[in-house]
Amino acid sequence: MRFLLTDEQQAFARSLDTMLTAADTPATARAWAAGEPGPGRAVWQRLAGAGVFALAVPEAYEGSGLLPVELAVAFVELGRHAVAGPVVETVAAAVLVAELGDSALAKRLLPGIAAGEIAASVLLPGSGPYALDADAADCVLVVAAAGPRPDPGRPAVPELRIAPGHGSVRASVDPVRRLSVPLPGGEVLAAGAEVAAAAARAGQWARLATAAQSLGVGLALLDRTVAYVKQRTQFGAAIGSFQAVKHRLADTLIALEFARPLLYGAALTMDGADVAAAKVAAGEAAYTAARTALQLHGAAGYTEELDLSLWLRKARPLRDAWGTPAQCRAAVLA
Repeated sequence: MRFLLTDEQQAFARSLDTMLTAADTPATARAWAAGEPGPGRAVWQRLAGAGVFALAVPEAYEGSGLLPVELAVAFVELGRHAVAGPVVETVAAAVLVAELGDSALAKRLLPGIAAGEIAASVLLPGSGPYALDADAADCVLVVAAAGPRPDPGRPAVPELRIAPGHGSVRASVDPVRRLSVPLPGGEVLAAGAEVAAAAARAGQWARLATAAQSLGVGLALLDRTVAYVKQRTQFGAAIGSFQAVKHRLADTLIALEFARPLLYGAALTMDGADVAAAKVAAGEAAYTAARTALQLHGAAGYTEELDLSLWLRKARPLRDAWGTPAQCRAAVLA
């Protein structure tokens, strides 16, 4: 079976590439890391205008319907351009609310997400202790067990709430990814087994979007490295002409190209094992691309001034976000 993107999907990717290139996303990412989300929110609005967030919102709430393949196409471009902000988490929040089937809650949040008016962060079971960019988000959704259990022999009842705020922002390997712990308490929106099921589905979409972001990051790193080795000379020749450099770049390209069909295949099936396999492949390929880029750029790769650092620092956190390689491999085996 051969899977290729349709002409419309390829045109969608090209339009996002053009738009994000003009938006100077490296500058907005640096501003976001410095605690200035204004430029990043301007890019967010443009993404919403292009229909990116509507891809995770049902048509009944001003979305395009749940379209995972198109979402994966979009998030590859978001990774390729190092877009700042809780883009994956906003998608997870949209799917979480949509899966609950609460029309009042959906009307409250989903149209705003689709229109780019609401940027959301989430904290779901298994996603780690920190919410991404909670300080810049319009709402933070938390799924956790309710308070003390009246009967210790019964499982805790999961509940969904809106956190009343966030704690102090903590340092991350990627300074553009700002981490904090949501404050306890807040308005309870839903409770029961359906919350756990909706959270699991939302986590699966978040894993897919993160895999797509990772693939985009890896492709950007490879493109920039290929351009650099054509320019840098040593012993009177461009280093890109050296056999060892060619082999390293070829290995990186193969890893990324092996991850690509896994990503789009997982988006077609939305099977948990398929999504986990795509996440492993894309995350490891992006990390390989980062190591290759750093080695071939030499000392220049370490500098803050070089935009390359924006992608280098994303590869490792994205590899572990929404499922470490070990966790994803376990999901495939299960």
